[in-house]
Amino acid sequence: MPVALVILLLDITLIYHASRTGRLQPWAFIILMIPLVGALAYIVVELVPEWFGSPGAQQARKRIAGKLDPKKAYRELSDRLAGSDTIANRQALATECLKVGRFDEAERHYNHVLKLPMGDEPAYALGKAQAQFGLNRPADALATLDDLKERWPDFESAEGHLLYARSLAEVGRTDEALDEYHALAAYFPGAEARVRYGMLLKLVGRTAEARVVFNELLLQMRRAPRYLREAQAEWLSIAEKQLST
Repeated sequence: MPVALVILLLDITLIYHASRTGRLQPWAFIILMIPLVGALAYIVVELVPEWFGSPGAQQARKRIAGKLDPKKAYRELSDRLAGSDTIANRQALATECLKVGRFDEAERHYNHVLKLPMGDEPAYALGKAQAQFGLNRPADALATLDDLKERWPDFESAEGHLLYARSLAEVGRTDEALDEYHALAAYFPGAEARVRYGMLLKLVGRTAEARVVFNELLLQMRRAPRYLREAQAEWLSIAEKQLST
């Protein structure tokens, strides 16, 4: 049997499978436009995880599928909200909007939720501040976070604290930002806070202190488990580059 015919039959079979399992979009397009490669991608991303079913395989599937169709989750959540306008559905869509850079839409969703009787929650105010920062409005993000702290003084969030420090730096309140980063570096999970702290120290000319921050981070991460180093690889690379310049 000619190879071209085998590939065609494989493509047709996989497209049929995709249509029966609710995966037609975007897989039909990918399989048809990239013969064989598209089919192999479908097998690796969709079928292999099903066959093995391990949590790691499922996570890998989500990562690869997200790269192939980054707007899939956004479309699904938009459809879900259109069918049932609940706080949970709107919040889920707002969170996805933050992930895909639709900050204006995210802010609208969070504003809507915060006005509802059951939606007045600090986590939603934090989401609004994240959207405002994404829209290059750090002053608005600070105002939202200050209001959050006043209304919910017991609310704790490492991500919120990091956003506060970043917003302070963006509006030029450098000394306050350094104080926030110093406090944040002691407990923030991962390397981002310490790298940003070191970069700000370096920016204001406190180079020796910045080098201490970077060196301590890299030394600590060398002793960390491999999976943790891999998860923080991007920030560790930045720290290494900062030390070399």
